Amino acid sequence: MASYCLLAGRLQQVLGHGGRSYHISSVLCQRAKVAMSHFEPNEYINYEKLDKNINIVRKRLDRPLTLSEKIVYGHIDDPVKQEIVRGKTYLRLRPDRVAMQDATAQMAMLQFISSGLPKVAVPSTIHCDHLIEAQLGGEKDLMRAKDINREVYNFLATAGSKYGVGFWKPGSGIIHQIILENYAFPGVLLIGTDSHTPNGGGLGGICIGVGGADAVDVMAGIPWELKCPNVIGVKLTGRLSGWTSPKDVILKVAGILTVKGGTGAIVEYHGPGVDSISCTGMATICNMGAEIGATTSVFPYNHRMKKYLDKTGRADIASAADEFKSHLVPDEGCEYDQLIEINLDELKPHINGPFTPDLATPVSEVGNVAEKKGWPLDIRVGLIGSCTNSSYEDMGRAAAVAKQALSHGLKCKSQFTITPGSEQIRATIERDGYAAILRDVGGVVLANACGPCIGQWDRKDIKKGEKNTIVTSYNRNFTGRNDANPETHAFVTSPEIVTALAIAGTLKFDPEADFLTGSDGKKFKLQPPDADELPKSSFDPGQDTYQYPPKDGSSIKVDVDSASQRLQLLEPFDKWDGKDLENMQILIKVKGKCTTDHISAAGPWLKFRGHLDNISNNLLIGAINIENNKANCVKNCLNQDYGAIPDTARYYKAHGINWVVVGDENYGEGSSREHAALEPRHLGGRAIITKSFARIHETNLKKQGLLPLTFSEPADYDKIHPEDKITLAGLKDLAPGKPVKCIITHQNGSQETILLNHTFNETQIEWFQAGSALNRMKELQK
Repeated sequence: MASYCLLAGRLQQVLGHGGRSYHISSVLCQRAKVAMSHFEPNEYINYEKLDKNINIVRKRLDRPLTLSEKIVYGHIDDPVKQEIVRGKTYLRLRPDRVAMQDATAQMAMLQFISSGLPKVAVPSTIHCDHLIEAQLGGEKDLMRAKDINREVYNFLATAGSKYGVGFWKPGSGIIHQIILENYAFPGVLLIGTDSHTPNGGGLGGICIGVGGADAVDVMAGIPWELKCPNVIGVKLTGRLSGWTSPKDVILKVAGILTVKGGTGAIVEYHGPGVDSISCTGMATICNMGAEIGATTSVFPYNHRMKKYLDKTGRADIASAADEFKSHLVPDEGCEYDQLIEINLDELKPHINGPFTPDLATPVSEVGNVAEKKGWPLDIRVGLIGSCTNSSYEDMGRAAAVAKQALSHGLKCKSQFTITPGSEQIRATIERDGYAAILRDVGGVVLANACGPCIGQWDRKDIKKGEKNTIVTSYNRNFTGRNDANPETHAFVTSPEIVTALAIAGTLKFDPEADFLTGSDGKKFKLQPPDADELPKSSFDPGQDTYQYPPKDGSSIKVDVDSASQRLQLLEPFDKWDGKDLENMQILIKVKGKCTTDHISAAGPWLKFRGHLDNISNNLLIGAINIENNKANCVKNCLNQDYGAIPDTARYYKAHGINWVVVGDENYGEGSSREHAALEPRHLGGRAIITKSFARIHETNLKKQGLLPLTFSEPADYDKIHPEDKITLAGLKDLAPGKPVKCIITHQNGSQETILLNHTFNETQIEWFQAGSALNRMKELQK
């Protein structure tokens, strides 16, 4: 775009200084104004500002920049004065837009309402995708969800209208697919209230998952703080081919880096192998980067992105990106904090799991491993779709496998479900025949929503506690996540491998090597799937499911019934009294993995996401108590009774007892859900002490006025007994980089002191002192 104006200036020099040359300049500069999306024609992409900021920062740092740095630093609020040290300093950024899914949007909008502001300051959207339960099939499940969730949908729709937020109705599709189709663009900085927001990195944007309080900051026009990320480079060479898919790239990376290996870093893919991956394939890789704890993931702008932008009606954005391409790829000679190399020619199909998304095994080996480990070989259900793998290409490759089985008279031996990523995908695969093929092979097409991926699955084929195996194209497979059954062994792989395994019905099947037997008794081998990455004709948009916010929504009322069991207006959290936190009770000492699913379960609890007191009844019910190896069973140290964790927390709160949680490694791994921070704060928690935190959860805790602290010596975790008491001393002197003194009072009366680290900066200390970030925002308004 800048070059349009540069060209105009040169034309003026050639043509002279008459009105005609002024007209050329005007027209060319006007062409430079490109809307962010069709839905916001007056909100423009600002590549000029990106260009200006990058040039300022590059001159200051005097070195080549990675792509991640260009986009992040290009959105710095004050590029001249901002201190920039990767992995250390906090950046104050100005994101381009905000996206919220319906489960997290409830609390985000309740917080925004509480802020007292009249309208959002940046383009923002709400997407209804989380509250639709998979039960009978797409149309029936959608109708049921609209009826059951009417109160919540009405709240979100009216709140969106009043505060200037676009509203995507239930049935529109999964938030991340809607963003990729309509809102993501190369160079965008987008924050979303869902951990898989990094999906937009497939279109060359820096898209970061956050809690609702972070979204409120951005919607309020306040600079958003992010710890300056390190950058992990993943160099791809060779080409994808055969059964190997984009999903296998991230499954392999997850196996290398583990669930916490990307914490504090952006994963930046580059190298000649990138061009063999479709735009939606790149989105798949970025999406599941959330499972390695990465801040986000990103790919450089290339012809595959341009092709996707053209096909989704955004050729003007592609043209603008072409003009600024030098800022949408890494500088030659840039340095990464860590470098991984993957040869796509050698990469084999992988399947990860069970119970953790980083346990990577080649598909060719998983059957033998399962036999040795005692994992059930029989596959009960194969599930394709989710925000990770529900593109047109994904559906086409799955259909290509299914079509081969049908031609030999076979159908799936396992149950089989299909979740389109958006209404546009659903309508297009219906038109192009993919949906019919997938139904014919035995599949059930579900609603355009998250469904079983997040536990919204009314599963009937097994009883709770029954050991079984499912195979999905999803992203996350924590214990009980999909169906609330802790004995379900969930494996994650690509849609085409899911389809092949569902046809075979067993983990002991390698489509690259093994044969199936057709209905005629003859053996045959499935061939690698071949499908178009995009439809040959245009996408079918399907039904119109978008609600524009009115220009002036000030007269619209957003009612929350005081008797509602699903929505509850927020009361401010209490302000810190300036004193040390003395003799705090330990609510639970957690053993092992403690994800946000353990801290604030999803599934049936999703209906309470807008009611803080009701949803607090699921606090830590999945966490394992180190004292007795049980979930949701802790000792009440006041009355010596064992009971549920939420009940015990409420008892302590009623008796004026502050409490803490002691946790293990990577505490808060998984979802962005800030309820995992709101609930302990609401029920009287004051601090969470762990060996380490997942990034989003640590930030969410700070936002709600809690103290996330880590052991200076990880072995100090073993010094604490669940019946000890904890005192945090010297909080008046809380300062960046200064450890907190923790005094442990043991049951026998003896005491010992350990040091706890934290990552608070000056602003975050103010959040703690005010009681929450929202309290601090309101203080500043006054």
